[in-house]
Amino acid sequence: MTELRRQLGVSDAVTIGLGSMIGAGIFAALAPAAGAAGSGLLVGLAVAAVVAYCNATSSARLAARYPASGGTYVYGRERLGEFWGYLAGWSFVVGKTASCAAMALTVGAYVWPSHAHAIAVAAVVVLTAVNYGGIQKSAWLTRAIVAVVLAVLAAVVVTSFASGFAVGQLSLGSDVSPFGVLQAAGLLFFAFAGYARIATLGEEVRDPARTIPRAIPIALVITLVVYALVAAATLGVLGPQQLAQATAPLSEAARAAGASWLEPVVRIGAACAALGSLLALILGVSRTTFAMARDRHLPPALSAVHPRFGVPHRAEVAVGVIVAVVAAVADVRSAIGFSSFGVLLYYAIANASAWTLTRAENRPPRAIPAIGLAGCLILAFTLPWTSVASGAVVVAAGAAMYAFTRRT
Repeated sequence: MTELRRQLGVSDAVTIGLGSMIGAGIFAALAPAAGAAGSGLLVGLAVAAVVAYCNATSSARLAARYPASGGTYVYGRERLGEFWGYLAGWSFVVGKTASCAAMALTVGAYVWPSHAHAIAVAAVVVLTAVNYGGIQKSAWLTRAIVAVVLAVLAAVVVTSFASGFAVGQLSLGSDVSPFGVLQAAGLLFFAFAGYARIATLGEEVRDPARTIPRAIPIALVITLVVYALVAAATLGVLGPQQLAQATAPLSEAARAAGASWLEPVVRIGAACAALGSLLALILGVSRTTFAMARDRHLPPALSAVHPRFGVPHRAEVAVGVIVAVVAAVADVRSAIGFSSFGVLLYYAIANASAWTLTRAENRPPRAIPAIGLAGCLILAFTLPWTSVASGAVVVAAGAAMYAFTRRT
């Protein structure tokens, strides 16, 4: 059995997209982005949102036409050729594996800081087991996590705006530079990339031609509104310099606003947000792994589907093991830039694929994939140089492996 069951409706798909996005940027990428952009943080957020919108539109049109597991791995293969599909899948798997490790370590840092790596590994094991039990169980758990996280973020925003908020902190200062804004946008893009999870689950969505184009923009708009409110609240309370140095920005914003009682609540919300992101990330990486294994770009044994649960159980276990190993040794902040580089290349291929759609295939306006492609490449190469260098090496290694397997 190599076909997955179609069980997800619009609300399920939107929930999985929200679970992938809300939390990652707020609790992991906000501080380094403020360090890059300074008082231009909100401008960087807007740039990231524009690129994300273009990517989401291109991905939605492609996913409706190719409703199979794998996302841009499938689109690149069908529209640009086998190599570009493989490169997209490789970039996604390695980039999102780093994201999984970052989210697992975020759970550990908030739950038990002195044993963060052990908690991270335990979280990966538990959520892999949840995914193994079926996609519907994953959607139910994600819905509960999203509800908790939104409630916590709402409390932080209301508290910040009600006390200690300075409108002057939101104005652009002399610390803003175009390069810094672009670098911040690249780091914040890490937070927006979760809508890819909806596309990579295309083979498990009911009526994908209708469901996916509706679910992706809904999830993206909700996430953008939440991010803008939280970023403005923390920036207004802490200011760009203090926000850039914060290890737990939302906790420090609550303290600065005179609501120290909110700190443990924020800690719980952060752990839940990271759990939600990790749950959906493991889903997306395992589905792309499954699709690549089905096409024999990865070991074919990983393409098996569980006869009872209807999930790619071997791919899920393999991804879970790899993420657990990485989470045991990785550093949170270094994983964010590496992940952003791989995922931006993934979406660059998605936009190039969308450019080839015809009017009869419901292509988006030409400007959307053009802006998306250019934006992805610009943001990818304005990331910190260590992220660019390590990402380029890993992508080149993937391309070399492809050439070797093709030759043999």
